[in-house]
Amino acid sequence: MENLIALLIAAPLLGAAVLLCGGRRLDKAGPLLGTLLAAASFVIGAALFADMLGRSADDRAMYQHLYTWIPVEGFQAEMAFQLDQLSMTFVLLITGVGSLIHVYSIGYMEHDERKRRFFGYLNLFLAAMLLLVLADNYLLLYFGWEGVGLASYLLIGFWQHKPSAATAAKKAFLVNRVGDMGLSIAIMLMFTTFGTFAFGPVLASTGEASEGTLTAIALMLLLAACGKSAQVPLQSWLGDAMEGPTPVSALIHAATMVTAGVYLIVRSADIFNASPDAQLVVVVVGAVTLLFGAIVGCAKDDIKKALAGSTMSQIGYMILAAGLGPIGYVFAIMHLVTHGFFKAGLFLGAGSVMHGMNDEVDMRRYGGLRKYMPVTFVTFGLGYLAIIGFPGLSGFFSKDKIIEAAFAKGGTEGWILGAVTLLGAAITAYYMTRVMLMTFFGEKRWQADEKGDLPHPHESPKSMTVPMILLAVGSVAAGGLFSIGDRFVTWLEPVTSFEHGHPPIGAGAITSATVAVMVIGVGIAYLQYGRRPVPVTAPRGSLLTRAARRDLLQDDFNHAVFVTGGTHLTRSLVYVDHTLVDGVVNGTAASVGGLSGRLRKLQNGYARSYAVSMFGGTAVLIAATLLMRAV
Repeated sequence: MENLIALLIAAPLLGAAVLLCGGRRLDKAGPLLGTLLAAASFVIGAALFADMLGRSADDRAMYQHLYTWIPVEGFQAEMAFQLDQLSMTFVLLITGVGSLIHVYSIGYMEHDERKRRFFGYLNLFLAAMLLLVLADNYLLLYFGWEGVGLASYLLIGFWQHKPSAATAAKKAFLVNRVGDMGLSIAIMLMFTTFGTFAFGPVLASTGEASEGTLTAIALMLLLAACGKSAQVPLQSWLGDAMEGPTPVSALIHAATMVTAGVYLIVRSADIFNASPDAQLVVVVVGAVTLLFGAIVGCAKDDIKKALAGSTMSQIGYMILAAGLGPIGYVFAIMHLVTHGFFKAGLFLGAGSVMHGMNDEVDMRRYGGLRKYMPVTFVTFGLGYLAIIGFPGLSGFFSKDKIIEAAFAKGGTEGWILGAVTLLGAAITAYYMTRVMLMTFFGEKRWQADEKGDLPHPHESPKSMTVPMILLAVGSVAAGGLFSIGDRFVTWLEPVTSFEHGHPPIGAGAITSATVAVMVIGVGIAYLQYGRRPVPVTAPRGSLLTRAARRDLLQDDFNHAVFVTGGTHLTRSLVYVDHTLVDGVVNGTAASVGGLSGRLRKLQNGYARSYAVSMFGGTAVLIAATLLMRAV
């Protein structure tokens, strides 16, 4: 079965090559071809999963070596794949949710003239993401990492005729390059320290390296994770990336690309375990981003940007859990999987609402849509209940475990992290209830679009609703299925060294507190948006609200520090160059030129002048000689 691993990547890669190079003759059949090849990758993954289940827990890792990628003496890079429990989890998530999003896109992009190219980009993204999680060494992972960055750039800016989409694509690409520098530096440090960048030798040799070196590698890996997973301080690109088609948001910003940072940290667990300082930084980044994204999500009226803030916040939970070490790795991945179901479903639901509302994204112009879009309402509602941690649904099981692990950290740090995760749960319940009420409840607030057409909301076609229904099923059942008999823990334990945490208070008390803060968040949102009319124009709001609408001034900060600061630095360097460097160079040149001009007068070509010079020189020498003898 190991020989099938490469086919996981080959199927969507073939689709990308055919669709992007096949020309217009594939315009009609292209979407179906791309969807079938994505589904073929899922079928192969399911077959490998079934084979893996038939093996003992310690014998489930599979390897496939294709060829030596870089055959240089002392620097061997292999094109080889590793499929274990961790990468298999991602394979099933990427291909399963990815295939559903392909099906959804058939209906969503039906009238787009460039849909063949769109499906080619989707296939390219799947191939790159699969390469990322299947690579057996960091250099090959980096290859997939960059491929994901390229594909996301193409997909976010797919509607490049819109200046906002083109700008968003460039912003995502540039911000991610900062994180990518971290990954490249980490790989260089690995090679100079261990003489290799293969997972096995690197992770097995952490005991041979100094803690300072391991901390440096871990922090560079974290920088890479911050870029891909939109964590502070590299989070500014995610909200703007919503300019891409909605299926892109569901694929990239819910289930795959933004979770790559979590995968990188968990895959590199041995490095982080050996560096408590790096783990602390990971925890702080996750905690700050958790609250940052939640606060931003509270103030957004654009339905997709509200969900983008939610994505940032939920991945903050995952990063925080990964920073807790062996007590949190499994739960970080568990929440990653459940989040892939309910957040992808929420994004597809948002796309369905936009489909029926003339592409309107402002929730203040929605209202009362549950009567007109019943399937969308129910599936979106189940995703909403899952993400707020409603008891019995998937988010309840995965997020509750992260909150328990945060408390289990122990000491003052544990209480602080536990309080942060509970506060995040309350804010999540608030902003998601706000989205739900503004979109599906209340009075109609519909307005005509730029063409003067009034929306006529209607249910989306089956090609869009069926994937939404299947994702809703996962939103309801995944967490419970994972928790029965600690199945998910047992599944990942051989790869992620699991340890049971011991919170200072009972698990029942933590669960009760989690449900209580959820109810409080829902109640506050209901009082503000369920009991009162929603104004079509947003009120001015408090200082915090206005800042949250501007993404807590992240772009203002970047502009002030990097753009304006960089401009002033450049001008200063230019001034120094013109005044000091050019002054020295030009002054030296002028001095030499002046001296040579004066010396040139002595070289006039007249013999009598040379004779006088020789006579004068002879006289000086004679006088000097006589003076020396006299002394």
